[in-house]
Amino acid sequence: MLTGTVESIHLASAAQGPMQSVAQAAAIPGRGLEGDRYALKLGTFYKPEPDYELTLIEAEAIEALRRDYHVELAPGEARRNIVTRNVPLNHLMGREFAIGDVRIRGIRLCEPCDYLQKITGKPVIKGLLHRGGLRAQILTPGTIRVGDEVSVMP
Repeated sequence: MLTGTVESIHLASAAQGPMQSVAQAAAIPGRGLEGDRYALKLGTFYKPEPDYELTLIEAEAIEALRRDYHVELAPGEARRNIVTRNVPLNHLMGREFAIGDVRIRGIRLCEPCDYLQKITGKPVIKGLLHRGGLRAQILTPGTIRVGDEVSVMP
């Protein structure tokens, strides 16, 4: 069984708005994290599709960006909802996993884009290519908390 943890949670209440770090967030199937721009249907790339409900990125990817490309990016600047540790997110595409007691399904990679580079003002595309995170669907309601275990059954 693969296990990791939620290192931080980030929400923005408006498109292009600043990401706020929170200790917990309510996960709502079909919508996203309560209070986040995508749950409010205000995200820059909002579409009523499951892969816009939740985004995740590995803390290790952000650290590698700093180490290998000398680009400092705070966890919230990645504009992903959840920062994980010890979770190979690319391996969760098409798989169900749990964050605490909330069931999630990995849908597709969340590749870095020109928009992310523009809004951060940092050259992130090359360093986050294929490491930009995961877009996911929330399958069951619940609360996701910093420190929650992320687990996948083999």
